[in-house]
Amino acid sequence: MASRTRGPVSPEQIPGFTQQDLRDRFLVDDLLVPGRLSAVSTQFDRVVAVGAVPTDAPIELTTIPEIRSEYFLEHREIGIVNVGDDGTVTADGVEYPMAPEAVLYLGRGVREVVFTSADPAAPARFYGFSAPAHTSYPTVLARPDEGTVRELGEQATSNTRRLRQVIHENGIRSCQIVMGVTRLLEGNMWNTLPSHTHERRSEFYLYFDVAADARVVHLMGEPSETRHLLVGDGELVMSPSWSIHSGVGSRAYAFVWAMAGENQSFDDMDHVQITELV
Repeated sequence: MASRTRGPVSPEQIPGFTQQDLRDRFLVDDLLVPGRLSAVSTQFDRVVAVGAVPTDAPIELTTIPEIRSEYFLEHREIGIVNVGDDGTVTADGVEYPMAPEAVLYLGRGVREVVFTSADPAAPARFYGFSAPAHTSYPTVLARPDEGTVRELGEQATSNTRRLRQVIHENGIRSCQIVMGVTRLLEGNMWNTLPSHTHERRSEFYLYFDVAADARVVHLMGEPSETRHLLVGDGELVMSPSWSIHSGVGSRAYAFVWAMAGENQSFDDMDHVQITELV
């Protein structure tokens, strides 16, 4: 397990950051590495981001020093999305088949979690978003066609997209996690337009199905002091509660969005029109 910690950042620091400073603090570009389990412990609502890409052998989710637990989910919960090819997650001896874009929720107290790819040559890529949990909720698997689907945006503004809510207050139950997958329709590039902030929780974006010759320009920062990150396939952006999040790609793409914090109300957000950004 390769683990490291990302500390807190205040908005007052942003004007003095170089582009590399921004990438070092808010972007994780090596979470999904073939044959490796990775974890990033953060001070953003104590979220831990996990990546596992099993190739020639299964990968077990082991604990990390930063959370001081006997096993990873002793005091935590996790939402797992497969953004690669077919695979399986085995939780306490029960196998859960994970097709591309399947979502699995594992609650507090699950001791053993193992990731496996159906074909080592075309591996699954498992992304996990973990938050502290005060109680235990049942393990639930959502297949790629399951969840609450919202059709959003319009072609005129190039942001027609299909947002699928999976772990949320009216779906799979959790203590803190709100999680889903958004896919832009072909010919659309803008996501989360207008941009917004979440004063009561952090949000992480894991971009996938980004072509090798494409990038997503992810907007971040306070509305009065915006910055950007150039993001590639399988890369993660961590967005604190004070930062906007919106973006545009050089072609259509998909992303996993996940939140943790003070509440689970999906629409608890403060919109900021693009004409208000500086």
